[in-house]
Amino acid sequence: MNIAIFGAAGSIGRFAAPELTRRGHRVRVVGRNVEKLHGDFPGYDAVAADLADPEQARRAADGMDAVLYSVGLPYPDYARYTPLMRTTVDAAAAAGVRQLLLISTVYQYGRPQTARVAETHPREPHTRKGIARKAQADVVLAAHRDDGLRTAVLVLPDFYGPSLENTYLSAVFAGAVKGTSAPVIGPIDRLHEFVYVPDTAPVIADLFARPGAFDGSIYHLGGAGTIVARDLFSMAYRAAQREPKLFVAGVAIQRLMGVVNPLMREMVEMNYLWTDPVVLDDGKLARVLGPLRKTAYDEGVRAAVDAERALGASAA
Repeated sequence: MNIAIFGAAGSIGRFAAPELTRRGHRVRVVGRNVEKLHGDFPGYDAVAADLADPEQARRAADGMDAVLYSVGLPYPDYARYTPLMRTTVDAAAAAGVRQLLLISTVYQYGRPQTARVAETHPREPHTRKGIARKAQADVVLAAHRDDGLRTAVLVLPDFYGPSLENTYLSAVFAGAVKGTSAPVIGPIDRLHEFVYVPDTAPVIADLFARPGAFDGSIYHLGGAGTIVARDLFSMAYRAAQREPKLFVAGVAIQRLMGVVNPLMREMVEMNYLWTDPVVLDDGKLARVLGPLRKTAYDEGVRAAVDAERALGASAA
């Protein structure tokens, strides 16, 4: 198929693009900065597009059979998720795209009401960012047509992996390699769930290979079980042969820092994810795709640390 990745330069796109290509698909990478796209994806069909512009969104979707939507926005810009999604859905439908897969987050569920959260869990977000993510997903689900654009949503927990920028754990791996303190959001002594980003690529490719999976519904992909966050962070330092050095910012520190730091101010309402974490039940996805391969935390952490070390060596 011809598959366009909207938001290709993000964490998901950099692993999904080569996996889709390996399986014989023709992949178009779409983002705002074409020079960055050419640098990150040499040899790929790269299209620069501002998805707020209907004409540019339509041009990015023209000639495509499927769209993977993995656009990420910083917290202060979350209100843009829904209008950008509407523009993309309209462009995809007008261009004759047959399948659209949105990568989403657990934010839309709000506080968990069950130990494990399945797709049937109430979607009752209580935060502004959760409301924005639910509205975004609703646009995709409502756009589904059995005889036209077929849609699906894939929900992921927090993620980590090698060579990722601007993720929650990127500072941990950088601190581990350098032997410096890493800032983390706390509390960090509760069980949490993280997905290893390279594990998402074969799942995405498998979904595109099953048109029937695009039925206007939500799927979950969880991590390799739950782990105490502090243990995962310490694992990174041990992999780098360093002593753990963590600066834990609880909600009180977040509020204090938020006086001068807009990003930290936005973190406060999401602190519930560390006190009442959402743990995903991905049985539905397994029933559609079969057994899901999940990289063990120690293996994934070693790969991330090795990639961070290689990045530092090349920079030097």
